[in-house]
Amino acid sequence: MALSNPSLLSSSCSVYRLNPLLFSSERRRCITLSHSHFVRLTRRFFSATVAAANSSVFTSPEVAKSFDFTTEERIYKWWESEGYFKPNYDTGSDPFVISMPPPNVTGSLHMGHAMFVTLEDIMVRYHRMKGRPTLWLPGTDHAGIATQLVVERMLEVEGIKRVDLGREEFTKRVWEWKEKYGGTITNQIRRLGASCDWTREHFTLDAQLSRAVVEAFVRLHEKGLIYQGSYMVNWSPNLQTAVSDLEVEYSEEPGALYYIKYRVAGGSRSDFLTIATTRPETLFGDTAIAVNPEDERYSKYIGKQAIVPMTYGRHVPIISDKYVDKDFGTGVLKISPGHDHNDYLLARKLGLPILNVMNKDGTLNEVAGLYCGLDRFEARKKLWSDLEETRLAVKKEAHTLRVPRSQRGGEIIEPLVSKQWFVTMEPLAEKALQAVDKGEITVVPERFEKIYNHWLSNIKDWCISRQLWWGHRIPVWYIVGKDCEEEYIVARSTEEAIEKAHKKYGKNVEIYQDPDVLDTWFSSALWPFSTLGWPDVLAEDFKRFYPTSVLETGHDILFFWVARMVMMGIEFTGTVPFSNIYLHGLIRDSQGRKMSKTLGNVIDPLDTIKEYGTDALRFTLSLGTAGQDLNLSTERLTSNKAFTNKLWNAGKFLLQNLPSQSDLSAWEAMLAFKFDKEESLLKLPLPECWVVSKLHMLIDAVTTSYDKFFFGDVGREIYDFFWSDFADWYIEASKARLYQSGSHSVALSQAVLLYVFENVLKLLHPFMPFVTEELWQALPYREQALIISAWPSTSLPRQAESMKKFENLQALIRAIRNARAEYSVEPGRRISASVVANSEVLQYISMEKEVMALLSKLDLQNVTFAESPPGDANQSVHLVASEGLEAYLPLANMVDISAEVQRLTKRLAKMQTEYDGLMARLSSPSFTEKAPEEIVRGVREKAAEAEEKLTLTRNRLAFLQSTVLVSK
Repeated sequence: MALSNPSLLSSSCSVYRLNPLLFSSERRRCITLSHSHFVRLTRRFFSATVAAANSSVFTSPEVAKSFDFTTEERIYKWWESEGYFKPNYDTGSDPFVISMPPPNVTGSLHMGHAMFVTLEDIMVRYHRMKGRPTLWLPGTDHAGIATQLVVERMLEVEGIKRVDLGREEFTKRVWEWKEKYGGTITNQIRRLGASCDWTREHFTLDAQLSRAVVEAFVRLHEKGLIYQGSYMVNWSPNLQTAVSDLEVEYSEEPGALYYIKYRVAGGSRSDFLTIATTRPETLFGDTAIAVNPEDERYSKYIGKQAIVPMTYGRHVPIISDKYVDKDFGTGVLKISPGHDHNDYLLARKLGLPILNVMNKDGTLNEVAGLYCGLDRFEARKKLWSDLEETRLAVKKEAHTLRVPRSQRGGEIIEPLVSKQWFVTMEPLAEKALQAVDKGEITVVPERFEKIYNHWLSNIKDWCISRQLWWGHRIPVWYIVGKDCEEEYIVARSTEEAIEKAHKKYGKNVEIYQDPDVLDTWFSSALWPFSTLGWPDVLAEDFKRFYPTSVLETGHDILFFWVARMVMMGIEFTGTVPFSNIYLHGLIRDSQGRKMSKTLGNVIDPLDTIKEYGTDALRFTLSLGTAGQDLNLSTERLTSNKAFTNKLWNAGKFLLQNLPSQSDLSAWEAMLAFKFDKEESLLKLPLPECWVVSKLHMLIDAVTTSYDKFFFGDVGREIYDFFWSDFADWYIEASKARLYQSGSHSVALSQAVLLYVFENVLKLLHPFMPFVTEELWQALPYREQALIISAWPSTSLPRQAESMKKFENLQALIRAIRNARAEYSVEPGRRISASVVANSEVLQYISMEKEVMALLSKLDLQNVTFAESPPGDANQSVHLVASEGLEAYLPLANMVDISAEVQRLTKRLAKMQTEYDGLMARLSSPSFTEKAPEEIVRGVREKAAEAEEKLTLTRNRLAFLQSTVLVSK
């Protein structure tokens, strides 16, 4: 017995495993039967076994009014238990690999997660159905700052500080917290339908990944690309660590601009320069005063010395540089290179000294003299008060500040010079630039390629050390009694460090490890290849995966994560870590605002799933354009929930109109129809040929859009075809076959309904996996799960001529429907019609008169076809459907003409009164000259619309009145 899906025996078909004798006896019976009966019996057996295996998982539309969202978790667990998320390497195709951007272990699901999970799952499900070995690697990030902060706050409730516990005990507490709460985010991601291979789930502090991080540090250091030095970083005083640019968020906040006098040394009382600053407390770190060389106001002071206020007469040079903006403030700039990123760069360019006035906790140090020990903001207030007393304060004015705040703690970040570990980026960036330039990496959307190139072309060295306890410890050991900046050992382990120390300094030497940890983004940059086994797996092995893989993430971390992964991947594996970079935008509220708790506009994905279902949420999120922000509204979610219901109702209709599973002859007749050959299509009646041709066009268009990552186009194309072409047109047209025709037409219609519907389910499955799988399992004789079913074939035949003919029929039906609505014909009333066209058109239109009559609500016995207008044409509504195709609807058959004349006469009088009132307002100068322009414009638009309706109503009334006269 040949099985169409041999893998079913070892996965979803538990009956075979439990009772092989049943299979054997069934097989022996089949040997003596005819081939057709053999096939029928086999199908029936499969149907029974699959139904038996899945009865507790799936619900059929035949027994449920609508799709039940609560079944989603059961379906997901079934997929996972059957092993469908694991790659199937038996196909022999190129693998498709995605590494999930690892969410923070501290995180809980938000719409950003919902977006990336939806898009990545779409890609994964599509390529899995295309027959490629598909691997989606999941995992979580240890999130150094965020996780440490969570645990420290938890300890604060107990009155404990981390320094009280010590490093070892504190990290033990963090691990305990991780084991207890760290799985929350991954469980929530499952709720979105993410078909990841969870058996390969990773955590950035796993042994394998930790080994990769250490190896990367050692190799970069051996190449001279990692160094230690004192440079300006973003410093978090509360967290007591440097933070990355990505972890600094800028907000517009009210503040002040302080104007302060700096006296010119050796000058008179009138010789002073006034500077404007938002941070007066940093003046203790001034090392120069700068003006623009073209600013004539201050040219006489260039080269002289200025006295820094409140410093007991400390002098700094007055210099000139084009960097100074003449129009900002007073055009005079204080240079505090130890506390401002721009001043720092300027000081390094000009060779100015760097003076630090601040401690790591945000208090001022001894350089600030009397202000030493004061908090930075407290010092600002006291200093301004003292400047006012000494008459060096000129004025203070309101000013909107761009304030840098910690993404984690919310405190204001301090630019500070600190000793840190850095990676030299330029040689790494050069290779990453070449990868895109050579086409080894494609960026979607393309416009982000320019941003990528600009950032890498102007890249700064990367500060990779953090003053935390939770994370990858920097693999550097210092020698007790030696200068730590001059003498240190880089090693892969403590044992290796001791061995190196003994070899270099002797057996009695003592060493200690650098207390800092590595930036979380350092380990994240190694994520895609470390999760696949690097450094244990050879670089050559990655080349089997990477040329076919994708990175999908938000465009907001293009630089901080994506570009760094490219650089690290090329450096350590010799190849790019992915061939495609797909960047999505942000999720905003319905008004286009960024979601925030402050605004109260945050939409919770889990609450959304409960109300609208996962499929509706996923479909809504996927309809955006790559790289563009998406405005999320309840209206969109409601609309796509209705789409889910439309699918469900279509499935219900299909199941109600398929043959009984016990009627094997009916199934044999229905399944005999094929639609993959040109000659098969030519034999089909017009509606069937049209819908199958449209489906084949859809498959090609959708497959192309999937391959180009145009997911918004995919969703819209499927939606339009299903809702309009299939549901509104073909399902309705099929009723003419199912309810009124012979057995052959019924079987054909059933075959087309099933063929189109199952292919729509396949095309839509990556977007809406739950409802499509539920519907698929309800269809008879499903021999495998939809998630692993084969993607529809492309380049299937379509009949352009038949499509055009059916579109003519559609135009005729629409025209009749519009006329019925225009003349308020009762919905259930059947009316007469005369269709006029040439003989060729009449031939194919008349062959579908049952469909036309059904969809237009015509009286089939009073529908005529002719090449010339009927004798009562002047008493009929004349419709032009398309060129050469017309219809005449006898008016008397549609409405009570006398009653309609009376109704329209009254309506016309009322409309005339409303129109006259609008015109009276517009003719009044007191209105047109005094009212706001938008009000006047609105009244003009209403008047124009009223005039158009008046004309239409007059014409219709005149037509009815003429019809009454003719009939008399």
